[in-house]
Amino acid sequence: MAEEVEKIVSAIPILLEFPVKKFYVDYDKEADVLYISFERPQKATDTEVTDEGILLRFRDKKLVGITVLNASRFKR
Repeated sequence: MAEEVEKIVSAIPILLEFPVKKFYVDYDKEADVLYISFERPQKATDTEVTDEGILLRFRDKKLVGITVLNASRFKR
């Protein structure tokens, strides 16, 4: 349990620098996909894919979420 708490606490500086104040995070371990949503429900109308396999989800021109494929490759 202490190790889990340490991991969460170590993420606090990164979370505080997020460009939005409210966000939702879901991780599908089996698919290795990380979902970060800035609105619930997301209701994206367009998606852009980066070279790193990151999907930027937009509603009109507003970024409403990010989907990270093969998310575990970003582990430290």
